[in-house]
Amino acid sequence: MAKKEIVNTMIETFSEFKLLKNIDRTTLVSVLEESFRNVLAKMYGTDENLDVIVNPDKGDCEIWRNREVVADGEITDANLQISLSDAKKIDSSYEIGEEVAEEVLFSDFDRRTILNLRQTLASKILELQKDAIYNIYKNKVGEIVSGEVYQIWKKEILLIDDEGNELIMPREEQIPNEFFHKGDTVRAVVARVDNINNTPKIIVSRTSEMFLKRLFELEVPEIHDGLITIHRVARIPGFRAKIAVESYDERIDPVGACVGVKGSRIHGIVRELCNENIDVINYTKNTMLFIQRALAPAKVSTSAIRVDEENLKAEVLLRPDDMALAIGKDGYNIRLAMKLTGYDIEVFRDTVEAGEEDIYLDEFNDEIEEWIINQLKEIGCNTAKDVLGRSNEELLERTDLEEEAIEEIKAILAAEFE
Repeated sequence: MAKKEIVNTMIETFSEFKLLKNIDRTTLVSVLEESFRNVLAKMYGTDENLDVIVNPDKGDCEIWRNREVVADGEITDANLQISLSDAKKIDSSYEIGEEVAEEVLFSDFDRRTILNLRQTLASKILELQKDAIYNIYKNKVGEIVSGEVYQIWKKEILLIDDEGNELIMPREEQIPNEFFHKGDTVRAVVARVDNINNTPKIIVSRTSEMFLKRLFELEVPEIHDGLITIHRVARIPGFRAKIAVESYDERIDPVGACVGVKGSRIHGIVRELCNENIDVINYTKNTMLFIQRALAPAKVSTSAIRVDEENLKAEVLLRPDDMALAIGKDGYNIRLAMKLTGYDIEVFRDTVEAGEEDIYLDEFNDEIEEWIINQLKEIGCNTAKDVLGRSNEELLERTDLEEEAIEEIKAILAAEFE
């Protein structure tokens, strides 16, 4: 094969490469031209007087050298100048001072030069490919992608996407007790893209809270359309998750929409996450109400919640039967409630002995004014027996109530236990 054909075939190959690897025409032409110029500069000492015309789509490249015509015997630089007699051999009309454009034939390149050119091009194209992959996936961080399991190692799994790009899923980004086989198609969210030494490393995750959020966006049209917003997500991957949602359309029940008829929408997500139990709750800006909902299935009265907003702490008084529900198996429920609300939640067992009846103050709102109940709750009296256990002197000192009012309140509360 002639040297020109070798080079043209090489250019045509990279034209096809461009289409497969998302390298645009302008960038590819620039790289090809730069590579040729580097080789020409070594051949002639400079490339300033050379025109390189590249058409990668046709696999065509032309190189023209421009030289000034000088009188015979006065050449000082053979690369930049040509004698009048040599110029007239090209065209008899040339005169001193004119510029001669002469094509540089690929047959003038030795084999080593061509091999060097091919290696240079391959190196530059590889760099462009890496940059393209990095930029594409950098913009996909937080999005779900799919890949086929290609290799399974102890600490990570190698996935290959539809374009042949490598995706890495480390062990900590895999759901516990989840197993894959070579050839399996796996969905995950792009967690981050590292670019060490210009080598992109795409890290994907199935344990990310963003993965759960994106799955809901795919399964619930109202979320995709912006009618329902996901405010908070908390996960213990593979075991349990809580998600707080809000609807901007009062006609739409956000929890019902996310769950679907007979759980039709949420079941697909649960299966995707290896039967991870998902609680969907209504979001609210009311901190105590949000904590109450986050602790479900435990039944908590907002009156039994004390919040320290400055230090993001909350104390919750619970009936004995609700303690286990609030904490959950292995503490999952309370851990998720804390992650979801952002508050450090401590739960306390009601001081009333097990089996002994007590009544929350809110139950007396038809007999006792609300402002009085709020004052009592502010000093830690959330139940009837909390109030009955305090002396009149303490209640007088710590509230704005008169002694007559305190006696009347205690009488109302005590009547419930007679």
